[in-house]
Formats: sequence, C-alpha cells, structure tokens
Amino acid sequence: MKFIAEVPAYDLTYNDVFMVPSLSSVGSRLDVDLTTPDNLGTTVPIAVANMTAVAGRRMAETVSRRGGVAVMPQDIPVDVLRQVVEFVKSRHSVFDTPITLGPTATVGEALSLIHKRSHGAVVVIDNGAPMGIFTEHDAAGFDRFTQLSNVMNRDIVSLPDSDSIDVIFDKLTEHRLTFAPVVSADGALVGCITRKGALRSSIYKPAVDRSGRLMISAAVGINANPAKRAKALVDMGVDVLVIDTAHGHQARMLAAITEVRAACPNTPIVAGNIVTSKGTRELIEAGADIVKVGVGPGAMCTTRMMTGVGRPQFSAVLECAAEARRLGKHVWADGGVRHPRDVALALAAGASSVMFGSWLAGTYESAADTLRDTDGRLYKESFGMASNRAVRNRTREESPIERARKELFEEGISSSRMYLSAESPGVEDIMDKIVAGVRSACTYAGACDIESFHERAVVGVQSAAGYDEGRPQGTSW
Repeated sequence: MKFIAEVPAYDLTYNDVFMVPSLSSVGSRLDVDLTTPDNLGTTVPIAVANMTAVAGRRMAETVSRRGGVAVMPQDIPVDVLRQVVEFVKSRHSVFDTPITLGPTATVGEALSLIHKRSHGAVVVIDNGAPMGIFTEHDAAGFDRFTQLSNVMNRDIVSLPDSDSIDVIFDKLTEHRLTFAPVVSADGALVGCITRKGALRSSIYKPAVDRSGRLMISAAVGINANPAKRAKALVDMGVDVLVIDTAHGHQARMLAAITEVRAACPNTPIVAGNIVTSKGTRELIEAGADIVKVGVGPGAMCTTRMMTGVGRPQFSAVLECAAEARRLGKHVWADGGVRHPRDVALALAAGASSVMFGSWLAGTYESAADTLRDTDGRLYKESFGMASNRAVRNRTREESPIERARKELFEEGISSSRMYLSAESPGVEDIMDKIVAGVRSACTYAGACDIESFHERAVVGVQSAAGYDEGRPQGTSW
C-alpha cells in the first residue's frame, strides 16, 4: 500500500482515509479470490470476535460455512465448549441445520425457537423424517398451546441431498419456495436450505479442516493455566487458538504464548491485542503466528474514554502489519469497522483478516437470546468483554471479595440493544455486504486477491467533510 501524497505525521482512523482507483484488468468481482493469506483455511477475511453475546455454535457454524471463522469466548467451560466443537464439526458444509420439533410440540415452543436461525421455519419431524413446516405466519389465529400437528403446513417439498446446488436452486425457483428440508435416500432429514442459501453456496467456499469439517476457533486467557486449556481445546478439535487479553503487550502474555506454543506446537496461534510494531515483534518472537491489532476501537469498548490508551485503528494496522510481514507472519484487524469500506481499508493496510463483534451482535445467529421491545421490534442484548457484566461471568469461581474488586473497574458497556435489521437480520446478510464491498474494492485496485490488493492499494487522507461527502443521502437535501 502507498499513500497518494505525503504520509501524515499523525495517526489515522478508517474514516480519515480513502482509496483511489487504479488501472484494472480484473473483469468481475467474482474473479477476486478472498482466501486469507495467513493460511488458516478461511476463504473470506472474516473472523467473529470472542464475545459472549456474539460467538456461539450457531454463529460458528454459519460463518464457517461461508468461509470465515468464529472464536469461542474464553469464559466458556471446557465441557460446554467440547459440546459446541462437536456440534460445529458435525454440521453439513452446505446444508443449514434446521430447527426441529415433534408434532405434539406447541406453537409457543416453536415461536421461542424460530428466531434462532435466519431461515424462519421449524421442520416438524416424525421418526427423523419431515412431516410438515411451521412458520411464524402459521401461528396467526391460534393460541400458544396449540400443537404443531394442527397448524403446520403438510404440503412440503423435500429435496434429496444428492442434488447439486444448481439443481436445488432451480427446484426452489420452480416451486416458488424460499425454504425446503433436505433428505437422504431413505427420507431422513439431513438439513435444510433456502433459495438464497443455495445461491450463496455457489459463490462461497466453506472454511474446513483437513477432514473436511467446518472450522472453529477458541480463546484462551493469559491467567490460570493457559497451556492446559489450550491443549484440551486442540484435543477436542479446535483449529485455531486465540490467546486474548485487552493489553497484549505484557510479560504474562509473552509467557502464555511460549507455554501454549510448547503444548500445541502444530496449531496456529493468534495473540493480542497490541497496536505497535514492538508489540507485534515480541508476540511473534514468543511464538504467535498472527497478532491481533486494536485497543479501544470496538463499539462496546470504553477503554480510550476511561484510560486515554489506544491508537487510531488504520495506523495501528498499517504499522503492525508491516512488522509482521517483515517477520513472515500476519495480523488481524480487531474492531473499529462500521462499514464494508472499513474492512477493505484494513486489508489494504495489510491485515490478513478482520475481526467483527458488535456489528454481528444483532443477528439471528448471535449467541444472545432474541427479545422484543414494546413496539414489537426484535433485538438482542450485547456487552463488552471488559464490562462489569463480562467480568462477573469470567470470575464466577473466584471469592466474593476478589470478584467485587475486579467488578469495580470496568472498561466496557454492560448492556446495549442491538436491533435486528429488516434488511440484514442474519449474519450471512452482513457477510454478503462485506464480501461484495471488498471484492469491488479489489477490482478498483486491479487486484485479484488480498495480497495483491495490499500491494496495489493507493490511499489518501481526507477531511471530515470528505468522509461525509461519500455518505449516501436517504432523503433529498
């Protein structure tokens, strides 16, 4: 990446910069390969942050199916995490996991589950085979105790799992269906698929391990016994370890990386967070393959306002990525993204992938429960991982006095309503926007992949008015 003019003497946020187009021979956005250069196996540069209200098994499954990876939070007990990993590893790489209930289940039970996934349907099964489909629309006029057998749609079209994606899409289009169960040769339910899901499967490539199973990552803290937890995670099938703490450039982090590397010599290690080249270098020398960059840019984070500590994210990524590249390693840009343009700029600055938290909190797949406000709008509660709420969760096994001391000092928002967007209620909808924006940015730069995008990107510095000029207007001016 290079600046169009002289490099400024001050640090820059994503809002402070823009990219100019270059001569391009890339014919289409679909010609751009977004496989990440960090060699993890992810096919799009999207990593879901290890936030308790965001990253869960539904998020991990869905994001991995579309080429990204989700990082499970460090405060999940190992036995629970084992169940999550087993679940994700057992999921189909093309077909989504359906919500299933028996015919005697009630409308109330179905409505409590239907917003867990974006396809908006419950498959009613009998002896493992689909016998009907229930949607929220089917509940109209019935009380919550009515059994599904009395309200479900029995006129269903099931698709064989042997059909190709093109054939599945054609059948859904022919029958004017947006959703259908997928069955095996003996009629057993295998999964489900939507018309948009079939279309996505023809464009995206899933992130899978060497056995063809969906990828998953998990976080490890720097206290207690990080090597023991890391070894347990790897043994259960975790593909990428993330050693995570708010202040990554500290002696305890370096020791934790060394310990985990010794215990798990063949597993990729991501460590952070830092914002300087020195921090990058020392974490890599300790054994990290990827360094996580970002202090204070997250939507739920109050670190900069509380402490004055942090750094504008674009400059932090630019400097840390340069140092990591010099050492043959990579960085993830963690936090501060609000629009697809920010993702493109992070990649232009040298990141191999970008980490998202709050942007994905208000989706069907996030780990929090779906709630309704007084106006009937769906939302989920999110909170920062350094907030009082998160600290209480992490320290539940400590003594009351120790917990009280730690809860006294918080640096994050403990509760925020993240509304599900009518346009993008699912994580895949947001991923579509991000991938479309990044692919298009690559074509403007004349780049066919992430590495060449970083090499060819030309960036300039703009005023606040310049940034505002680029914002679309929802109404006339």
